Amino acid sequence: MKKIVFILLILSAIAALGQSKHVNTKKGLAAKGYDVVAYFDGNAAEGNKVFSTNYEGVEYRFSTLGNKERFEKEPTKFLPAYGGYCAYAVAVSGKKVNINPETFEIREGKLYLFYNSGNTNTLELWLQESPDELRSKADKNWQTIVER
Repeated sequence: MKKIVFILLILSAIAALGQSKHVNTKKGLAAKGYDVVAYFDGNAAEGNKVFSTNYEGVEYRFSTLGNKERFEKEPTKFLPAYGGYCAYAVAVSGKKVNINPETFEIREGKLYLFYNSGNTNTLELWLQESPDELRSKADKNWQTIVER
């Protein structure tokens, strides 16, 4: 019996590592520690370590207890597209590029994060080009990234 429990624990850990492998984490935090639920209320808010939870091997932080509870009830609703990497970069180059957590868009109920540094704001590029076409390309590219 102990061997079965041990094997199940190992398999669970391996599964969590495989899933978290494609999540953009900075110091172990999703969305650079920003509250993924707050984005859906139109805010880019830093999370607080007091209001944190672990989902599939990744730590998520929230600005309020209420947001943490909303996430825990329905985590997949709030997860950033493309593992929290820059949506524009995934679409255009098929590469995982870091993001600025304050540069985001909610489109059709999904959170998209973007690179924004210096003179390059990929959210602006995303909006100037065709977001629907870019999203379709990003979906295909992301599938390839995950399968590698």
